[in-house]
Amino acid sequence: MSAPPGKRFAYNRTKSTYLATQLSVADTHWSRLRGLMGMHASDFPTGSGLWIVPCHGVHSLGMRFPIDVLYLDADNMVVHAQEKLSPWRIAPVMVRARTVVELPPGTIRNTSTAVGDTVEFGSNGAGIAG
Repeated sequence: MSAPPGKRFAYNRTKSTYLATQLSVADTHWSRLRGLMGMHASDFPTGSGLWIVPCHGVHSLGMRFPIDVLYLDADNMVVHAQEKLSPWRIAPVMVRARTVVELPPGTIRNTSTAVGDTVEFGSNGAGIAG
């Protein structure tokens, strides 16, 4: 899987695999608060992702499907990974986390992503952000 032209992506540099090839960014108060609430699983298929900046923890209140959650530190290193966070739950708050990536369920397992891995963010194959 590779990132389509013009799309943001999240790439696990440690495992050399894409986590999301159609990554959205929630970097305002309202976009972070809304997150994925009200969406259906079909609106968030494999390859999708939501990068929440800044963020120390998430909830799945108002959600209709489980998600995988990666907590990243200031260097974009995974400091906590939560698989299949069920709807209507509050995930742990991680003080070391600076951002969080929400992914479709199964992404963490399918990419073998683990604590200590480094995630890169980019767009259109040009320059890595983060």
